[in-house]
Amino acid sequence: QVQLVESGGGLVQPGGSLRLSCAASGSIFRINAMGWYRQAPGKERELVARITSVGSPNYADSVKGRFTISRDNAKNTVYLQMNSLKPEDTAVYYCNAAVLTTQFLNRDYWGRGTQVTVSS
Repeated sequence: QVQLVESGGGLVQPGGSLRLSCAASGSIFRINAMGWYRQAPGKERELVARITSVGSPNYADSVKGRFTISRDNAKNTVYLQMNSLKPEDTAVYYCNAAVLTTQFLNRDYWGRGTQVTVSS
């Protein structure tokens, strides 16, 4: 089994910053892509940012220039630096990892989510 644990969410004023972290642990042989998704009330879950195993990122248009995704392969951890936050960024943020397990099975794993609220 593989576990993803997110941290770093919270309440922040518009224009503020937060940094999310997600650490993966368990039966990991290799982690391929890692990413962040979010789901606002009444909306579908959407991709925020994703990063390949070699560090190539891609972003949703709505966060380009404001959010930065990075990863530390030695720690099996992915980060999301969020700057210039807007009220419309309010959502539950979920970590995702595409994992090759120690049993050589390719599996997708999700964290439980962390709440980000942008409000004055």
